[in-house]
Amino acid sequence: MPRTPPRAMDTAQVRELRETEPQVRLIDVRTPGEFASAHIPGSSNVPLDLIQKNRHELGAVRHGDPVVLVCASGNRAERARALLEEAGLERLSVLRGGITGWERDGGDLSRGRGTWAMERQVRLTAGVLVLTGVVASTAYEPLKWIAGFVGAGLIFAAVTNTCAMARLLGLLPHNRTTTTDTSSPLEEISGKAPGARTAG
Repeated sequence: MPRTPPRAMDTAQVRELRETEPQVRLIDVRTPGEFASAHIPGSSNVPLDLIQKNRHELGAVRHGDPVVLVCASGNRAERARALLEEAGLERLSVLRGGITGWERDGGDLSRGRGTWAMERQVRLTAGVLVLTGVVASTAYEPLKWIAGFVGAGLIFAAVTNTCAMARLLGLLPHNRTTTTDTSSPLEEISGKAPGARTAG
């Protein structure tokens, strides 16, 4: 019986797993735009929102291959693991530190033309909203509450480990760039999508 990989793996452990079990599936749950910008060679892109939308369909996936979930820092991958475990999948791990940790530890990346990491997009958007609210409040004082609303949203995001702003930004066209020919996350995770393991 294949051993169960740890729930969180660092770069060295993922490299070792890829050598000992070549059938391992690396599933990147970031947006297609982020994936197009930089991703681990051989990984497949199945955005978190698609996993959420198709989680009942994913219950039909049955294979013994280990799956390593990847995102920018690990938070979205953790949410994806919870959904996949709920659907009945096993041998799931999360890349500790995400793409950021992978690159820091010397892991290879395939780079292309894509978008900024979602965390960076959120910081930019929040900063623009706060600055706009403060500046606009000099002309119309109640607009200062824009900054307060953004601050409250950031506190809520930290406490609940969710981010409504990231979900909204993920719907924008530049974050939904098509990177593979397949549309079903079931095919990506089951490995049945021909030629879809790498997008760049």
